[in-house]
Amino acid sequence: MRVAAIDCGTNSIRLLIADVTGGGLTGGRLTDVARRMEIVRLGEGVDRTGRLSDAALTRTKKALIAYASEIAELGIARVRMCATSASRDASNAADFRAMVHGVLGIEPEVITGDEEARLSFAGAVAGLSAERPYLIVDIGGGSTEFVTGSDGVEHAISMDIGCVRMTERHLHSDPPTAAEIAAATGDITAAVETALAAVPGRSASTLVGLAGTVTTVAALAQGLDSYDAERIHHSRVPFSSVAKVTDELLAMPVSARLALPVMHPGRADVIGGGALILKIIMERAGFSSVVASEHDILDGIAFSIA
Repeated sequence: MRVAAIDCGTNSIRLLIADVTGGGLTGGRLTDVARRMEIVRLGEGVDRTGRLSDAALTRTKKALIAYASEIAELGIARVRMCATSASRDASNAADFRAMVHGVLGIEPEVITGDEEARLSFAGAVAGLSAERPYLIVDIGGGSTEFVTGSDGVEHAISMDIGCVRMTERHLHSDPPTAAEIAAATGDITAAVETALAAVPGRSASTLVGLAGTVTTVAALAQGLDSYDAERIHHSRVPFSSVAKVTDELLAMPVSARLALPVMHPGRADVIGGGALILKIIMERAGFSSVVASEHDILDGIAFSIA
């Protein structure tokens, strides 16, 4: 069955067109037809204003029109679009839903944190060979999901810490000052401790990290000359490398981050905040390494359609 899955987060909007075989969220197999990603920063300013800006909606609509055209060309009937942190928080989320319906002809599902966790787990564990149970962390633009389980979700919580939110809230200078980094560290640490009190992450055997922050940190830790998803997927990054990359990113101006060969231009200004979240999670949960996964909620959405 060929399906189209769309994940619209705080920072990016992504499309996966895939052929699905098998059944169940964790028992199927995906064969990619196309993967697309655009940084649209839908959640820009939401932490401060509580609203999706007109400019952010326009950027998102432009990307969605391109995705809709590709879906129509391939004649795909089964489409599911899920929207996460920014569109949950925004007071004008109805404007976003109306825009999506006008472009795609379907309503976006503004999913709960629990559903986000379930779909992220399904995408992350497909094809993963590592010691269980897992602690899966999905570091997004506006929120980070913490999920534990072996064969399915056992505990999950969503916290309002993400690379865009932390950057807009604390990391204002270029590069951030020591005081700004300290403020972000305090905010992130409090949220991580709350999460680890709700989910038994410290007793998990394997930490799995999802989304662009983690995969970019993994690419930088490996010293890749270009972004190589195959080399990044399921690579294991030691804590010492995560800490080194985080400190280096936070010390760089955005212009220097943009010059890194693996850096997506739309991620350069917020990657420091995202890397800091990953570093603190590893510190507070006591993990010596993290497994980076290229598969995440987008893959889970595709499985769920079938």
